[in-house]
Amino acid sequence: MHAKLLIFLLMTLCSVPAVSYAVTFTTDVTDLSDFTITGSITKGSGTFVIDHPQKPRTHLLYHSFVESPDVKNLYDGVVVLGAGGEAVVHLPNYFEALNKDFRYQLKPIGSAMPNLHIKEEIANNQFTIAGGVPGGRVSWQVTGVRHDPYILANPIIPEVEKGPDALVDRGEFLFPEAYGLRGAASIHIRDLFKPFLGGFRNVFQKIF
Repeated sequence: MHAKLLIFLLMTLCSVPAVSYAVTFTTDVTDLSDFTITGSITKGSGTFVIDHPQKPRTHLLYHSFVESPDVKNLYDGVVVLGAGGEAVVHLPNYFEALNKDFRYQLKPIGSAMPNLHIKEEIANNQFTIAGGVPGGRVSWQVTGVRHDPYILANPIIPEVEKGPDALVDRGEFLFPEAYGLRGAASIHIRDLFKPFLGGFRNVFQKIF
């Protein structure tokens, strides 16, 4: 019997054509191994969770993702100003290939620097801060919006009308309980595996 079952599994794997699916999960899913997705993820919310660094035996620590309607990347650091109250901040060598529409924030550390400013905007993956106190420390932050080939081919559209080609149709809800309603659009396991069922049935008949 075990031999027949093994043959059945092998024949099934060989007889079912390779297919791909876009899957919608309507309940929590836990994966304790590495998980790689080469496409995109759509979610209601997102966090990381780790053993709490101060109380690892008794607590978990959650942090939320930073969200934006733009496909934004964030870079930051602390720089020490030179003798002239200036400093050049060097960004990764792929920065401008990945990003556009730059935004800047500067904050002096330890003492006020009312003349602190961006002297030269980003070019050749670097920018210049000026107007500070020689030897002073400045916390800086830069954001950019992705413009790499993948995101240009797969843009994120913030507002999408519900309908047959969307996650749910008009009048349906992803999270009806949040609106005091019942019933949600979901994908059923039987529908997900329907293409396989015919192959399973045929192989069962041949073996048993």
